[in-house]
Amino acid sequence: MTALLRADGIRKAYGGVQALGGVTVEVAEGTVAGLIGPNGSGKTTLFNVITGYERPDAGRVFLGGTEITNARPGTVFAAGIGRTFQLTRIFARLTVEENMLVAGRRKRGHDRRRARELLEFVGLERHAGLPAGSLSYGQRKLLELGYVLVADPAVVLLDEPAGGVNPTLVTHIADRIRQLNANGTTFLIVEHNMEFVMGLCSTITVLASGEVTASGPPDVIRSDRRVLDAYLGADLEEDPDTDADGPGAPDGGGGDGETGDAADGS
Repeated sequence: MTALLRADGIRKAYGGVQALGGVTVEVAEGTVAGLIGPNGSGKTTLFNVITGYERPDAGRVFLGGTEITNARPGTVFAAGIGRTFQLTRIFARLTVEENMLVAGRRKRGHDRRRARELLEFVGLERHAGLPAGSLSYGQRKLLELGYVLVADPAVVLLDEPAGGVNPTLVTHIADRIRQLNANGTTFLIVEHNMEFVMGLCSTITVLASGEVTASGPPDVIRSDRRVLDAYLGADLEEDPDTDADGPGAPDGGGGDGETGDAADGS
């Protein structure tokens, strides 16, 4: 398969501390790829470099045959790469629908129809008129996915889409990813929930201390001793997710008071 997204030899250091030490990651067009590793391994730093929030010390980033190294985030987004964050970035005081319209940058009738279609797709249509700050954490993840989809990106980078989300919503998010992928969207997913990753991704790259430790299909990653030693431990079936949303389906209520600023904690 042809690589739609390629980060080639990416190096990044902060004050002499190496965050990425020559990392190369390829994502084939039409696939769902995973990026895993312990906290501090460089996963979110790599996302930041790809999407223009950080400048690499060395290395290059390509989308298709076009180099996008050091392009601004808006330029990367316009080129076809959408991205969510570890902690959701939403406008808490705007309504759910207004968040979608801000993502579209316009308020013509066509954009409103598209916003409503996407809210229905992610399961938030009944919350369209509510303040986004009233959503539960898992619902905020769905809203963020929805407004990334407004631009119809070729590649979507998801930073811990299942983190802190109850199992019902995790299943719903996974189903949305599968449907989008079946329709042609390519994904690169950072996630600690191993059941989620192993069930979705056709290839997985493992980072440890800013280096690629292993890369391959889930069955190979499961049995790689370097991976077990560096990150996963003895039990790959363990699900570290917390039930932050409480019971309920995508339309379940409840806010958690999070303000929705991003943080680079990977």
